[in-house]
Amino acid sequence: MKIQNVTDIDGFFQVVDHCKGKVELVTNEGDRLNLKSKLSQYISLAKVFSDDAIPEMELVVYDPDDTMKFINFMTNGATN
Repeated sequence: MKIQNVTDIDGFFQVVDHCKGKVELVTNEGDRLNLKSKLSQYISLAKVFSDDAIPEMELVVYDPDDTMKFINFMTNGATN
């Protein structure tokens, strides 16, 4: 799933933290980073989030319920 124009980065990570399954960020090189890992959140993504906004990213979300959490977040700003 592609996500665009994320400005609530804390809210985004709250959604990630509430996910039951694996959530991966696909890099431009095709690598997949585990977003459930705090190390990945702070180190691997520091450059992406340095502008206080995420213009676009591709996620792989393994649990359908988790996919709905991201859809709700993007449409309503809900984090649960």
